[in-house]
Amino acid sequence: MALRQTLFKAAATGVDVVQIIPGKGTGRLKQRVLAVLAQKHMKKLYVRVETDATNTGRVLVHLR
Repeated sequence: MALRQTLFKAAATGVDVVQIIPGKGTGRLKQRVLAVLAQKHMKKLYVRVETDATNTGRVLVHLR
């Protein structure tokens, strides 16, 4: 829920990039974040999702 609220608020205020830090851990939280971002209504908010190659615990969402 917090992820959705943050993305909708960022899109409404004109933010270019949102950085999400699910952490390294087991990777389950990151998988869940990516699953939420893959939902049809969420895809309308962003241009691309980028995972950092040097830091696996970080996801960048480039908004429209």
